[in-house]
Amino acid sequence: MRYTNLGKTGVSVSRVCLGMMSFGNESERPWVLDEDAAEPIVKAAVEGGVTFFDTADTYSGGASEVATGRLVDKLLSRDEAVIATKVYMPMTPGENGRGLSRKHILSAIDASLRRLEMDYVDLYQIHRWDDHTPIEETMEALHDVVRAGKARYIGASSMFAWQFAKAQHVAEQNDWTRFVAMQNHYNLIYREEEREMIPQCVDQGVGVIPWSPLARGVLAGNRSRDGDKRTTRSETDGFTDYLYSQPTDFDVVERVAEVAAERDVPAAQIALAWLLQRPGVTAPIVGATKPSHLADALAAEELTLTDEEVKGLEEPYVPHPALGHF
Repeated sequence: MRYTNLGKTGVSVSRVCLGMMSFGNESERPWVLDEDAAEPIVKAAVEGGVTFFDTADTYSGGASEVATGRLVDKLLSRDEAVIATKVYMPMTPGENGRGLSRKHILSAIDASLRRLEMDYVDLYQIHRWDDHTPIEETMEALHDVVRAGKARYIGASSMFAWQFAKAQHVAEQNDWTRFVAMQNHYNLIYREEEREMIPQCVDQGVGVIPWSPLARGVLAGNRSRDGDKRTTRSETDGFTDYLYSQPTDFDVVERVAEVAAERDVPAAQIALAWLLQRPGVTAPIVGATKPSHLADALAAEELTLTDEEVKGLEEPYVPHPALGHF
C-alpha cells in the first residue's frame, strides 16, 4: 500500500479509503453487513495497509459510525487511523435535525463522536450544500468544531465548483478553517468533475476522495445493459438507477470489461486503477461487502494502466448532467 498526504495537509492517508457505509447492525438496507460479518473485511483492509476510513452520521441511522468506532478500535491505534464522517442529512425529527446550521453542526458532531466512541474525528465533512443556511454560518461553525478539538480537518462533498470556491473564500476572508478535501462523485461513467471541480482542487491543493468509484458496482458488472440485476444491492438500490441510466453508460462498462479480459483481471481492478491514476485523486472511497471486493481494491492500487489502455477506457464517455449534488 502506498500513502500520500491529504491535499496540502501533513496528514498521511492510504491510497485506498475503506467506505464504511456497508457496515452497521440492524440496517434497513439488505446489503449492509452487521459488525460480525464486517470484521473480517475491515481486518483484511488493515492488514493490507488501509488506514483511512469514511463514514457518515446518516448511514444506517448512525449504525455505521458505531460499527466504524468499534471495528477500527480493535485493529489500529487512534493515532494510526484516519477517520472521516459527515454532517447534513436528517438525523432527528423536525426542521433543525438536518442541514448545516450552527445549531445542527454543533449537535451533530457531538452525536457522531458518541457513536464512534472517539474524542475527535480526523476529517469532518459537509455531506451536501445547504441552500437554506448562509455559508458564513456554516464555515464559522465548522471552524469552531476544529478549534474545540473535535475535528482535525474539514472537508466537503458533492457540490458545484462555484459553491466550493465561495465557501473557501468566506473561510479565507474571516481567517477560519478551510476545506482540505473534496469527496465528489467521480468514476469512468461519470466524469463531469473533470470540467471544473478537480482542476480547482488541483490548483488549490485540495485532496480529492471520490465516492462511488465503481459506479455503485455498475463498473464491476453488477447489472447488464438489458436490465439484469445480479446482486442484492443492484436489486434494491434505487439511487443507482438515478445515477446510471444513460444507455451509453454501458458502452463504458463494456470497454472496461474488454481491458480487464486482456489483462486477465476483474473489471473492478481496471476501473479503480484508472481512478487512482487521475490527476488530483488522493484515495477512492471503496465499499466492500465481500473479501473479493477488498482484494480488488488492494490489487488495483498496485496496477498501472498504459496510456493506450487509459485512452481506450475514456473514449466511449458521453457527457452527463450534474448527478449526485442533491
